[in-house]
Amino acid sequence: MKSTELSELVVEALDDVKGQSIRCINVERLTSITDYMVIVTGTSSTHLKALAESVSKSVKDAGQEVVGVEGKLAADWVLVDLGNVVVHLMLAPVRALYNLEELWNFESKPQDRAEPEDPAA
Repeated sequence: MKSTELSELVVEALDDVKGQSIRCINVERLTSITDYMVIVTGTSSTHLKALAESVSKSVKDAGQEVVGVEGKLAADWVLVDLGNVVVHLMLAPVRALYNLEELWNFESKPQDRAEPEDPAA
């Protein structure tokens, strides 16, 4: 299965269990670790665990491998590693604190890439 199809499968599995603010980011030009990062907000630790289970079940049912799942005990940030797709399931305060979307979005605004102004000019 291509990484694009896998990421779409993940988004669908998250949507089925009412994941909030689902964001799929193509990072294949930014890192060799993975092709897509999917970030989703859950409403509680129990919801995060249900989201992780939904993703794992959907991926396994599609004949793909779940490389690993981390953080289910603390369950404020659960990571599901699918190889070419990494899924971050987070509670809202944790998602706001780490702001992964901003970290992995290098398509910055023109003023962000502008050269520093010359104070002598």
